[in-house]
Amino acid sequence: MKKIQTQVAIQSVLIVGLLIYIGWQEFVDNGQDDVKLANVGNAPSVTTAPKNLNGTPEVIVAPSYKAFTIPIPQKVEFVGETISLEEPDLRERLDREMHVNANWHSNTILMIKRAQRWLPTIEKILKENDVPTDFKYLPVIESGLVEYARSPKDAIGFWQLLKGTAKDFGLEVNREVDERYDPVKSTEAACKYLKKAHAKFGNWVNVAASYNIGMRGFERRLEEQKIDSYFDMFLNDETARYFFRLVSMKMILENPEAYGFYIDEQERYYQPEFKTVTVTETIDDLVDFAHTHGVSYKILKRYNPWLRKPKLTVKKNTYQILISQDPAERHDSTNQISD
Repeated sequence: MKKIQTQVAIQSVLIVGLLIYIGWQEFVDNGQDDVKLANVGNAPSVTTAPKNLNGTPEVIVAPSYKAFTIPIPQKVEFVGETISLEEPDLRERLDREMHVNANWHSNTILMIKRAQRWLPTIEKILKENDVPTDFKYLPVIESGLVEYARSPKDAIGFWQLLKGTAKDFGLEVNREVDERYDPVKSTEAACKYLKKAHAKFGNWVNVAASYNIGMRGFERRLEEQKIDSYFDMFLNDETARYFFRLVSMKMILENPEAYGFYIDEQERYYQPEFKTVTVTETIDDLVDFAHTHGVSYKILKRYNPWLRKPKLTVKKNTYQILISQDPAERHDSTNQISD
């Protein structure tokens, strides 16, 4: 009996050894095939890691891919002004922002998609207010063109306006209405800021930089360092990067294919047609109001994010509420969910 058990044990060991050998040979063969494929074109490949008897990978083989640097020009343009990048500090600051934004693919793809929806409207408002249209890229770096964007310091909306600043430039901010969330009205308020800053600094580059730390903060640093240009200023990291982040997004959004972003027109976001409803009396229930106008409350809020409560009290102001006319967003309140 013991002799039989010994023979069975030996056979089992031989079988396990054979299986391990066959598995290893398959891994080696597959690995060689993967290496061959990795040399075809620029497509990345990942080899299959060998596994132990419990199925756990023992070796992780790094993917095969190539990374390329982005050429940085000798000069760039902003609001018609040519900015030389001969100084190493300036060149490296743009270099950093270009590589961050061009390689942060998920974020930049969304910027390109949202730009289709909002930048034409913002550009139109800037033109109407005699502000250079390059400033349309400022809300891109401020908020990512997200209407509900809110910073830890309670700066809100496309242009990341603080409550006091918003009120100073004519926006209504209270429990029921916060026009910082309104892309149109907040852009009009931002134009007032930008023009006031230009009157103070006389230079659009300085104006752009001042948007990050405020007019008073920017003016104080100019005086302390006895200079008159953002490019000569010693600044904290965020403000030092700010203008070059703005320029990098301008360069990428103006020519996305040059930086590897190929996004079909139909994949970009669009703005629907709207019907505008002028409101002169209090609305007690915005849910009912939305249904009356053929949309859900969700769609009403989507295009009117400045409405902060499910009601709207009208005292002396009048309000313009946008109602989407996109058939896909129209809502029949009589529809019932069916199996």
